[in-house]
Amino acid sequence: MGQKIKTIIAIALPLQIILVKWVGSYPEFIEEYYSNGFYQGISWVLRTLFGWVPFSMGDLFYLTLFILAGRYLYMHWKSIKKKPLLFLKDIIVVLSIAYFAFHLLWGMNYYRQPITWKLDIEKEYTKDELGSFTQYLAEKTNHYQTKITGDSIDPVKIPYSKKEIFKKTKAGYELLKENYPNFEYKKPSLKSSLFSLPLTYMGYGGYLNPFSNEAQVNGITPLHRLPTVSGHEIGHQLGYSAEDATNFIGFLVTAKNEDMYFKYAAYSHALAYCLSDLSRKDDVRFKEIAEQLNPGVKKNFKEVSEFWKQYENPLEPVFKSIFNTFLKANNQEEGINSYNSVVGLLINYHDKYIF
Repeated sequence: MGQKIKTIIAIALPLQIILVKWVGSYPEFIEEYYSNGFYQGISWVLRTLFGWVPFSMGDLFYLTLFILAGRYLYMHWKSIKKKPLLFLKDIIVVLSIAYFAFHLLWGMNYYRQPITWKLDIEKEYTKDELGSFTQYLAEKTNHYQTKITGDSIDPVKIPYSKKEIFKKTKAGYELLKENYPNFEYKKPSLKSSLFSLPLTYMGYGGYLNPFSNEAQVNGITPLHRLPTVSGHEIGHQLGYSAEDATNFIGFLVTAKNEDMYFKYAAYSHALAYCLSDLSRKDDVRFKEIAEQLNPGVKKNFKEVSEFWKQYENPLEPVFKSIFNTFLKANNQEEGINSYNSVVGLLINYHDKYIF
């Protein structure tokens, strides 16, 4: 690539940023022409190309780029030191191309209408509403734990493999589309990430590869968390970028699944979010509800807590901070806290539709 072309591509980066922010200020336009238009076509093509492959092509793509970047630095280190400005321009060129591809293939979904608009619900709720809803979730969680294990003592152990969980998640979307046609999941591409261990050290349950449109799930997380995580990542594939929206979609598709293990996974995961929120806003009510939980439910919560605790490391907060900045730069004002905003969606959806 000649220096003239590189200069043009580098200059295009700030222009792209301005253009994206300007177009993104019209969410109605993005909703109609990108999220429900162009994106539907491009995501179908990408999932058709890569969905049938049993392993993650996107992960291999990232690994290849990492190796090539390392090789480039090693081979050209002397010239980089002599001409650092040219190297800086090369970096900007790469960023410009990546920025363009990201927003073309998936990223403009950050600027679509929020899921509250589509479902006609709000996100605000009172402390009393939070307490009542958390109590409801605790009762549902206890109910399914007892129904599955036959007593209140034993934790729930999902008897399915990861592939079976993925298959049942896809079946859940088939049921969900009966009431919500926009949640139809065509050309599935749901996989366990090749980078599951690094994802765990970073503190993530999965991610969507925007360049291959593969839903990547952290395959070493406790199995009773995988149904909601799988549903969450497919929500990203369907064009919902906000983390609270995909957390909500992950709950909804898992709770509406006919499998009672999935129902337990949905209600226990939602309960964890609500208990966490309640502990900050009403510690007395939190302790009251927590004491009502079956020992088996508490053991499942402890299992998840101990799993993440064993992978804690000094770099995890750094990765979380980077992702927080990334979200805020992409129209997510709450940043990483948007994960917890699912509580408002759950409460208001339940008040309107009952689940």
